[in-house]
Amino acid sequence: MKEGIIPEPVLAMPEPTLAMPEPVLVIAMAFLLVALVLTLFRLVKGPTMNDRILAMDLTASVAMGFILLYSMVLREGMYFDIAIVIALVSFMGTVAISTYLKIRR
Repeated sequence: MKEGIIPEPVLAMPEPTLAMPEPVLVIAMAFLLVALVLTLFRLVKGPTMNDRILAMDLTASVAMGFILLYSMVLREGMYFDIAIVIALVSFMGTVAISTYLKIRR
């Protein structure tokens, strides 16, 4: 190797690009959209408070599904952390509301 010449890095990280989603991902997003619409219908129309709590929990799960599919389209793994945080907050919220309703009765 000659003196004064800086070698170029062997492994350079490519710039993230928005790739064309695969048909499976598009179909999965369509199913998640249908699930979200049905869940929001149950949230508004639900006859009991338990139905509404379940619908809120399912809405958080569907949102996690959208985030995970979006991360697969972008080929970025950093969005998995967001899905984990949503799952934890959703679980704590469901437990808190259920405990409140149990004490109230």
